[in-house]
Amino acid sequence: MLFDRTFTFEEKDAAPAKSHLFVKGDELGRGTPTDWTAPVDYRNGTVYIRIEVLEKPDGETPTTWSLCYLPNRGRDNNYGCTKTPSYTTEGVYEKDVKMTEFWENDSIIWSEGIKQMSLVVKRANAGGKAHAHLQPDLKAFFPTRIRVTMVQVAKGSTYDASRVPGLGDKKK
Repeated sequence: MLFDRTFTFEEKDAAPAKSHLFVKGDELGRGTPTDWTAPVDYRNGTVYIRIEVLEKPDGETPTTWSLCYLPNRGRDNNYGCTKTPSYTTEGVYEKDVKMTEFWENDSIIWSEGIKQMSLVVKRANAGGKAHAHLQPDLKAFFPTRIRVTMVQVAKGSTYDASRVPGLGDKKK
């Protein structure tokens, strides 16, 4: 498991953090690989993403989170991001993403590992100025409380939710 964390994000923290939350290296799962290409090939596998929206402001503002891998060594823009499904209500949202198909995934030198994850709350489908702290009404996004679970699945393997505490025995 890459990480499984619950976050509370308040309006007062949005602008200084530029809508970012971080999961730093020592907060990543114990099994997070140093080399994502060998001996186990996570680079060509998938990432299972689960976001549980525990609390959000009233209203139906479409919201999403960019989930960005910040590598120990990179190229071009030096990071790559996938994202959660967009949501307008509290609940659980899940998806699988191929590691080779998300934005700028080739900017990461996967054999060197990652140093942290950056989670960025955004207005869904808002283009380049989507960060929540840039929106005219911060109360549409904050406060929010979410649980984010990311599980790296090696090439040829199957995701098994029973291995994540609190997710039950669902297999996918």
